[in-house]
Amino acid sequence: MAKGTKIPTPTIERLALYSRPLEALLKDSPSLISSEKLAELCGVNPAQVRKDLAYFGEFGVRGVGYDVKELLQQIKKILATDREWKLCIVGMTNLGYALLENENFKRRGYTFVAAFDSRSQNLGKKPSSGLTVQPFSRIKELVGMLGIEIGVITTSPFEAQRAADLLVDAGIGAIMNFSPAQVRVKGSRVVENVDFTVKLENLAYHLGKIP
Repeated sequence: MAKGTKIPTPTIERLALYSRPLEALLKDSPSLISSEKLAELCGVNPAQVRKDLAYFGEFGVRGVGYDVKELLQQIKKILATDREWKLCIVGMTNLGYALLENENFKRRGYTFVAAFDSRSQNLGKKPSSGLTVQPFSRIKELVGMLGIEIGVITTSPFEAQRAADLLVDAGIGAIMNFSPAQVRVKGSRVVENVDFTVKLENLAYHLGKIP
């Protein structure tokens, strides 16, 4: 990859998509996969697979394919998922509890090490994950103490911006916001606003076009 090259966000998202079938194939022991087969498994076209990977260098052998294990290792290195990430969750709503107790995060190297809420009735509770719900006032302290790098917001929309501000003030570098409210942060922090209703409205639009 040339220095200064800006990688399109859809390319990064597709790299994560490519890793899923590669992980499954690795368990079944095939050593090679073609761009055509990887594209088929991911629902994209082979030219797109080759273009996405070309941003990061030369992978595979023309006419032979990609080494499954090596390609998966390279993708994980590019995505920085070849290491463990420590997360905290802010807002112990039903969604907050569901995310906290989802074992899939830990299997992929994302470990929740702290949980926060602003409501007194939730403080001190211990979800099945074993964490103790802490007040917002301890966010800065525990983020530093535990080395937390990613914050996940599942508060009500009215508290989302406050939660984001507290995380930024604590030194968090990346935020995933599941609240319906869009949050804004200053500086080089990375924010991903995830609104499920936007996805549902996309589905509704396409359903509405079906005769």
